[in-house]
Amino acid sequence: MIQVNDITFSYPGSKHKVFDRLSLNLKDNHIYGLLGKNGTGKSTLLYLIAGLLRPKKGSILVDGLTASKRYPEMLQEIYLVPEEYNLPNMSLANYTKIHETFYPRFSKETLNKCLEDFEMPTNINMKQLSMGQKKKVYMSFALATGCHLLLMDEPTNGLDIPSKTLFRKVVAGNMAEDSSLIISTHQVHDIEQLLDHILIMNNSELLLNASSEEVTKQYTFSLRQASEMDDQVLYAEPSLQGNAVIAKRQEGDNETTINLELLFNAVVLGKLK
Repeated sequence: MIQVNDITFSYPGSKHKVFDRLSLNLKDNHIYGLLGKNGTGKSTLLYLIAGLLRPKKGSILVDGLTASKRYPEMLQEIYLVPEEYNLPNMSLANYTKIHETFYPRFSKETLNKCLEDFEMPTNINMKQLSMGQKKKVYMSFALATGCHLLLMDEPTNGLDIPSKTLFRKVVAGNMAEDSSLIISTHQVHDIEQLLDHILIMNNSELLLNASSEEVTKQYTFSLRQASEMDDQVLYAEPSLQGNAVIAKRQEGDNETTINLELLFNAVVLGKLK
């Protein structure tokens, strides 16, 4: 479990508080989508959870351990995939040999399976890869660690359209059963089928903190023509096929797939409470 306890944080030299008394509890065995506008602190929160940044006030506990202390027993159970990074000029085999000992449940079988699912070879020199290929390798290694907590910042940036589909397949098929995943992203359509919990934040304010099940119990997402609009519609956006609509779910309504972009816009604009 992750406990964010009344934290305040600002970057050195800046008077702007990214967080001012933010509190949040995240449970185990979930895939969280962390959404928000640019500059609302999504990446910062991931780095705080990983202990790479320290709050000015308050604390963050990861499975009862203070994140900023970076205890070895915490670090072996947490893996962060940042948005931007450089991989060393070495083979993946040598990289694995150096790093796998830090993770007690590291699985070469999972690593090879992820690469296979990503349609990547296993005999790789990491400096010779494109940006998208590097992402595939880094995320494959992350899943192979078997860590209790995975953090991914904009994981689908740099991936082409087929690879974004493969990303969902790789995560769903290779994530350890007792792992949790927090994905921070703007590419909401890339991850909406993966999530079981949605967080929409605006700095220290949580605009939405709900499971996917809670959302689909309360709302339906559909396309409607102008003649079908009624007082159950809470939010709508025009599209080429008609109006993309969020409506109150009525008794007898079938459950619908969440349109995450539509939900995000409705929440940010204050249309859903």
